[in-house]
Amino acid sequence: MSGWIALIVLIAFAAWAVVAYNRLIAFRNSISNAHGQIDVQLRRRYDLVPNLVETARKYMQHERETLEAVTLARARAVSASDALRAKPSSALAASALADAEGTLSLGLGRLLALSEAYPELKADETLRDLREELTSTENRVAFTRQAYNDEVLAFNNAVQSFPDLIVAKLFGFEAAGVLRSTDNAQQRETVRIAL
Repeated sequence: MSGWIALIVLIAFAAWAVVAYNRLIAFRNSISNAHGQIDVQLRRRYDLVPNLVETARKYMQHERETLEAVTLARARAVSASDALRAKPSSALAASALADAEGTLSLGLGRLLALSEAYPELKADETLRDLREELTSTENRVAFTRQAYNDEVLAFNNAVQSFPDLIVAKLFGFEAAGVLRSTDNAQQRETVRIAL
């Protein structure tokens, strides 16, 4: 009789472990999907940056340093995005992407603020269209970032809650990193334009 009880307990434990494991896999896949949505919007943003820089370059020949900084920040952000795409639940990759995006946003903010000092550039229709596209894309990135973070929260709750944390530890599931907003104190500084 005690052998049957032990067998029933073992089968119940195995069934629970399978359910918990599959649940963690589903959460991890949801994170990958949510990152895919962010990635689409970030790629769109990255594609806009060279056009914006090229349009500004025609008018802002004395602002070469700013233009180069934006170009380098874009390259760093693309690289960080690729790293997160390779492992969407990596806390380190999510942090690196947030930092790279912050640098890119800061550079774009400075570039757009400097463009105000160039009346011909400010009036350029291509620049206006690119600014609109960039604003729209930024809104989409914020929306998809929130969806990603919601999926990460659900996954992290499962990985860190008893009894699922037993299965998480056994199979190497680790808490995922959230994507922080790229807004930081450095970006909120007022950009000064020499007139």
